Amino acid sequence: MTHAIVPPYLLARIAAVQEPAWARAAEAARSTLETPREYRPVRSRLRISIGEPGTLVVESGPAPDRTVSDAQNREQLPGVRVRGEDDPPSGDVAVDEAFDGLGATFDFFWDAYGRSSIDGAGSPLLATVHYGRDYDNAFWNGERMVFGDGDGEVFVGFTGSLSVIAHELTHGMTEHEVGLVYEGQSGALNESVSDVFGALAEQHSLGQTVEQGSWLIGAGIFTAAVQGVALRSLAAPGTAYDDDVLGRDPQPAHMDGYVQTSDDNGGVHINSGIPNHAFYLAARALGGRAWERAGLIWYRALTSGSLSSTADFTAFAAATLAAAEAEYGEDSEEVDAVRAGWTGVGVRNGRSGGIA
Repeated sequence: MTHAIVPPYLLARIAAVQEPAWARAAEAARSTLETPREYRPVRSRLRISIGEPGTLVVESGPAPDRTVSDAQNREQLPGVRVRGEDDPPSGDVAVDEAFDGLGATFDFFWDAYGRSSIDGAGSPLLATVHYGRDYDNAFWNGERMVFGDGDGEVFVGFTGSLSVIAHELTHGMTEHEVGLVYEGQSGALNESVSDVFGALAEQHSLGQTVEQGSWLIGAGIFTAAVQGVALRSLAAPGTAYDDDVLGRDPQPAHMDGYVQTSDDNGGVHINSGIPNHAFYLAARALGGRAWERAGLIWYRALTSGSLSSTADFTAFAAATLAAAEAEYGEDSEEVDAVRAGWTGVGVRNGRSGGIA
């Protein structure tokens, strides 16, 4: 299963527009929906050396290993290699933005959590830009990041948004750690985890506090003609856009608004607003730099080994509470903040079950 930043329901709405002024965008959306995205499972690359007699040592250093390729507006991967780790800037904006975004995401996970790349063992970071013609998406295919250039009417491109790049790379991390099934609540959690770390990577890069962060995913990918600021908002799900062509952001912020649907793999891009907002509420309660405490708790929960691939919101809430208790103690403000976050979005004693 490939993971794309622009939900299929949003592309379908654009594809259905009949106005001549949006003809290019409608055709681009239709083409994007029809283009298959090949999924390639991640293959970890470990550097193994001999240590003391009879022991093996896995080595990983705190430096990214990036390669950016150019699809040259074809729908073929990987494309032509245009920049590697030791190469100077290419002069192609998309290439250099992708390269920098991969590096900023690597730096975030290393600095914040001591994690070296997607697999935690220094795996290479691969990206392809200029995928297709007027391609309205960016996606993780299990092996690399792939970026379209947008249609120029709704989307201007995706490489300039660090939250998009970190979001998609986090899908790779989630595959390695839990393999959350991409359907229903586990799929919404899969999307939410990517949104959380996408927002945190951006805040880390800018040195922002909880109060200073935008909490937006995909800010800057819309043209000026769109009435909207981003694809999603963790601070206020349902408010990221309200546009005649795109419609209104459908994300709920509370279980009262949970959407039962068979579309979008059971609403994975829609209902992710609920765990997204739970994280925001926890981070807001703790203040400071969100990646340092709230983010660490979410990271510990994801990498704890306690989650099943079909975990629902209640199971993930319990895992974050357990992580907070293990890291900070049962009576800590961190535990209180996490509990209040999940309570604030209705993940308690209701249709999603209850948490202690």
